[in-house]
Amino acid sequence: MCQPIRLSPPLSDEDIENLRIGDRALITGAIYTARDAAHGRLISSLREGRELPIDLEGQVIYYVGPTPARPGQIIGTAGPTTSSRMDPYAPKLLALGLKGMIGKGKRSQEVKEALKKYKAIYFAPLGGAAAPVLISKTIKKCKVVAYEDLGTEAIHEFEVEDFPVIVVNDIYGGDLYEEGRRKYQILKSS
Repeated sequence: MCQPIRLSPPLSDEDIENLRIGDRALITGAIYTARDAAHGRLISSLREGRELPIDLEGQVIYYVGPTPARPGQIIGTAGPTTSSRMDPYAPKLLALGLKGMIGKGKRSQEVKEALKKYKAIYFAPLGGAAAPVLISKTIKKCKVVAYEDLGTEAIHEFEVEDFPVIVVNDIYGGDLYEEGRRKYQILKSS
């Protein structure tokens, strides 16, 4: 089995060009969180001609609303939310230099086309029932950087170490979910 690819944001075009669907990667460094409400505010800011509270160039956004930390912990659970809710916003953020998104579930055709156009990637995090707890253990630091009033939906900066992800959509039009279904159909018909 191939070793996971190591990535450290900000990501470059070369980082993205080397990734293909099914590749496993470990991210170390800073990533941002944002869910529906934060995405809405980011897009509203752009429409109103205001500067964004974070520089998106080369960055990765994880679609998560982390639960509060218990005493002695850095963060509570940090499992992904459904990515399709961010589909109306994603192409605009990709055009501004966002290079990676981490979430759960399929993306729209518009997002997949934007990934190709702007050289960006869509990842799925570690899956399964225990994943939110295991993911939280890769988060070494956590701070709110924007929209604190949104509570768990505020934009956080996570400092992560070996955060495990799998490439779902690449810049070559690959879609791991469609590929998996195609392989299953071939096996089923043979």
